[in-house]
Amino acid sequence: MMDVFDQLESEVRSYCRTFPNVFSSARGHRLRSVDGREYIDFFAGAGALNYGHNDPHLKARLLEYIADDGVTHSLDMATEAKRKFLEVFHRIVLAPRNMDYKVMFPGPTGTNSVEAALKIARTVTGRNNVVAFTNAFHGMTLGSLALTGNGGKRDGAGVALTDVTRMPYHGYMGSDLDTIDLLEQHLEDTSSGVDMPAALILETVQAEGGVNVASNPWLRRLQALLKRFEILLIVDDIQVGCGRTGPFFSFEPAELQPDIVCLSKSLSGYGVPFAVTLLRPELDQWEPGKHNGTFRGHNLAFVTATAALERYWSDDKLSSDVQRRGRIVREALQQLAASHDGRVRGRGLIQGLEFHDKDAAAEVSREAFEQGVIVETSGPQDQVLKILPPLTITDDALQQGLEIIKESVAAVTDGLTAS
Repeated sequence: MMDVFDQLESEVRSYCRTFPNVFSSARGHRLRSVDGREYIDFFAGAGALNYGHNDPHLKARLLEYIADDGVTHSLDMATEAKRKFLEVFHRIVLAPRNMDYKVMFPGPTGTNSVEAALKIARTVTGRNNVVAFTNAFHGMTLGSLALTGNGGKRDGAGVALTDVTRMPYHGYMGSDLDTIDLLEQHLEDTSSGVDMPAALILETVQAEGGVNVASNPWLRRLQALLKRFEILLIVDDIQVGCGRTGPFFSFEPAELQPDIVCLSKSLSGYGVPFAVTLLRPELDQWEPGKHNGTFRGHNLAFVTATAALERYWSDDKLSSDVQRRGRIVREALQQLAASHDGRVRGRGLIQGLEFHDKDAAAEVSREAFEQGVIVETSGPQDQVLKILPPLTITDDALQQGLEIIKESVAAVTDGLTAS
């Protein structure tokens, strides 16, 4: 069944090796394969499908737009679809949170958003250096890759990755050391060898890095330090934004006020590529065309993003459901951790179970796939099982998937103990 992919597709493919089947259809939290198998999706397109597959409300709006010959491609020209997205995004997301940002369309993917953030931060400040954290992941193009911590991904660049200073993330040095002390010392000491940064880029939850969560006090102290040294704060909310942790932006509980925000993945609501970079108005110092791209005017994404905002963010019901379902997941994982020498961390509907045995998470992922759940791993050694279901998953399906995870963990850990 996989022969054509083995014969014709590049060796660079990865997810199809972890989940070796050919998928033919999907709806909500379920994926179906050509051999008739059905899977509960605890992967959600690596966070690009917060509302599940083929959400019927978004699909209806998209089909209507296509049937009416709506503009599909427009570069950065003004279209009705773009106008409506901007109006709805401001009315539903920005204005209620008293957020004053200009909206930039940098290109269709998360790494496009990060690259744009880096360029404007360096342009405005006149500095080159950017601070990024251990275990960070920000994308696979060269600027974003320079910020990324994972050695395997960095090796793929083929050139030097420069103009970044690496600092330890919250908890990286253990619970007894506040890692901001180290950053503060480097900034204060003119002999530290650290050039004054243009910006610092942050994930409030490091998804790919192992579901590492920064505490709200740590985040607030970090913001205060950056303000003191006039360093711009960039929040990469690409995977954990759009409601993944509960609120629309992951940084809301910490009351952060980022200078720049990167959004992508679930912003379109439908898995259609879409990204924005939000800028404080005084930072919007671009000259026309200084950052360009053929697919910035992706009107199909404007349509589905607008529908998603109107459907799911006009009130706080989805946020409440994410928090409630997150507690269900956390309780189930804590029981597994207590029984199988593990640790749990996460927020909302991004939760991680780290095993003492570094091979266990990948084995559990494989076993769960055999039993009908798609779940991935994360962390520098893939030692963390990452639970990432659609935010709209039903409680019954969530419990069913968690039960399969429980059975898979038992099968794997029993096997590892026996060996």
